[in-house]
Amino acid sequence: MDMTPLPGGAGPRCADMLNSVHAMVYFAPDLGAELAAYGVDDPAAVYLASRAAPWGAVGAGPVTASFNGLKHELIARHLPALWRRVDPGTVLTLRLRAVDALLRRHLGDETVASAEMTEAAALALRAAGACGRRGRPMYAAHADHPAPDEPHLALWHAATLLREYRGDGHVAALTAAGVLGLDALVSHTASSDGLPKEFVMERHGWTEEDWAGAERRLRDRGLMDGEGRLTARGVRMRADLEAETDRLDRAPYERLGAEGAARLTELAGSFIATAAAAGAFPAEPAEPTAAA
Repeated sequence: MDMTPLPGGAGPRCADMLNSVHAMVYFAPDLGAELAAYGVDDPAAVYLASRAAPWGAVGAGPVTASFNGLKHELIARHLPALWRRVDPGTVLTLRLRAVDALLRRHLGDETVASAEMTEAAALALRAAGACGRRGRPMYAAHADHPAPDEPHLALWHAATLLREYRGDGHVAALTAAGVLGLDALVSHTASSDGLPKEFVMERHGWTEEDWAGAERRLRDRGLMDGEGRLTARGVRMRADLEAETDRLDRAPYERLGAEGAARLTELAGSFIATAAAAGAFPAEPAEPTAAA
């Protein structure tokens, strides 16, 4: 086992690449096409079905708590009603079928069957094995489902586990900082790497009135100025959030060690570059930033 200490930033870089492996399912039409046959054709419903299905026929409450950034009323409009159209087990089967199709289309059958894919899957699964369930509801729900046998699907499964584990940690950091829901989204939008306000509002179900209320709360805390920009205190708050998220996400990459984490980053990065060249990712993000 490689016990070489991780250099700074190695874990977050690997997590970023694996997140992109996972996120391809949100950018591709495959899952939406599969679910449309069951009468689930609203993009928000497709997204909710995909991420919430590992819990079973769950209602809106736990999803609001764990996703964090989506408005509760948006979630409640679809859950639990959509489970009457398609049961969660079927969604999981359709999701994996969609992932198989999109990975083969964007990477090619040769890459899917390559030794590098098998190596990447083994490394990612090993990293995911260091994750614990307690306090990690999204990770725990996904971890209850076995990894597929095919390496490309096993890589996607492991990338999903690691993405949700990190996301759970980020929500914990947001909770500790007292910046939840729309407040977290507004502060992220105001940061240097934030998404456009219009995109966030449309995809997450918030209104102009909601947005103004969040800005007011952030101003009252000295985190935002009157022009909608983060203050120095707000910038520090966002930096501290990311640092705490990285700290809470160290275990998987420490298990791999410096060499293993670097190799997994290299392999996943190569797959992402191939997929991007094949048009796997749009110019603008299509996935809701559920936590922020």
